[in-house]
Amino acid sequence: MLPATAVSLAVLAGLLAWPVPAALARAGWPRRDPLVALLCWQAVGLAGGLSIIGALLVHGLAPWGRSLPAAAWAVLTGDPASSRVRGDHWVTLTLAAVLAAELLGVLALSFVRTARTRRRHRAMLEMLVRPSGVAGDSVAGVTLLLEHPAPVAFCIPGARPLLVLSSGMLAELDEAQLAAVVAHERAHLRERHHLLLLPFVAWRAALPVLPAADRAHDEVRDLVEMRADDVAVASLRCPEPRRTLAAAIVAVAGGAGGEVPAGALTVTGGAVAVRVRRLLAPARPLPAAGRVGALVSALALLLVPTLLLVAPAVV
Repeated sequence: MLPATAVSLAVLAGLLAWPVPAALARAGWPRRDPLVALLCWQAVGLAGGLSIIGALLVHGLAPWGRSLPAAAWAVLTGDPASSRVRGDHWVTLTLAAVLAAELLGVLALSFVRTARTRRRHRAMLEMLVRPSGVAGDSVAGVTLLLEHPAPVAFCIPGARPLLVLSSGMLAELDEAQLAAVVAHERAHLRERHHLLLLPFVAWRAALPVLPAADRAHDEVRDLVEMRADDVAVASLRCPEPRRTLAAAIVAVAGGAGGEVPAGALTVTGGAVAVRVRRLLAPARPLPAAGRVGALVSALALLLVPTLLLVAPAVV
């Protein structure tokens, strides 16, 4: 039963490495509901890693038992293999260990490097900026003013989040547009969008030869910005919130340039032209049936490899 499980997991891993991300990236519905789409992308990433590592482990541990839990326990307790251990078993076990170490190691390293970069930028900004006078809250971080002629807005997530606006931003935008930009940045901080991006930053770094890794990162980055747009629009009280935010994005896009520090999230992130068109000509919201179907699919992606790994132990 274990070889069949390994083949099934390998097939699923292959699907999640290319066809499924490609189909999800081409689909039109994610722009209608970025939050649900983000959950689907997280499921694709988690299920893909679980499937490929699980397939290697299942094949490698096959001589020790008829189920992965039983085989793993036999190895841990030093029980002898019940069948001959071939070279391919050792190869797949080694590959599983290397791949797991690389994925988890790159994820941890990306987290540490990003956190260190954000701390450094935060320390520098706290010496250069002053309170902006823009109302904030403890969840959305402290809002600070940077003396710079270009319109710039970004947030630095973390334990002590910062929301930074430039003096050029205050001069360039009217009150409603400024409120839209601030609402967008606060949405990033409040919903912890940097944590949604981190696994895909690590995936791209760990598997640079995999085209799906680049595509997944870019799609998640765009969806995070669209989600922040939606949250900002819902919170605005001006007559035309979508047009107001779109105008603010266009105004800031011309001045952001290279002024945003690494690791920050900015209102001009992602595909700006796509976001502006989406704001000005919004598609119909995803119907309830579509949301449920997408969420069920995401849950299934996580359950299938899990069940494939444990099912032989209960049959």
